[in-house]
Amino acid sequence: MNLHQLNLEARAGHVDEVNLIAIEGGDYLIEARLKGRAHPLSDTRGERLRVHSVEDARKLLQTIPMVSMNLVHWSVQDEMCGMGSHPEEDLKVPISQRSAW
Repeated sequence: MNLHQLNLEARAGHVDEVNLIAIEGGDYLIEARLKGRAHPLSDTRGERLRVHSVEDARKLLQTIPMVSMNLVHWSVQDEMCGMGSHPEEDLKVPISQRSAW
């Protein structure tokens, strides 16, 4: 899904939420959820769209109609030694689509 498609889907009311997924190196991937399914956003070359901060994501998404937006950090419990078996729980924090600045 590209930004134009996201805009169309959001205007039609089909977007459940947009997630900024934290990845190694301090970057974020952006995914839109429609009907419970994840749709990663792609850049003009068709590659996964990366942003360097929450503010960069807000700027990029400023023309998209207001939808629920979350910051997501995947669980690292499965990578930790000696943790036993714990249910994986990602950290998902609601954030404002518009900057507070």
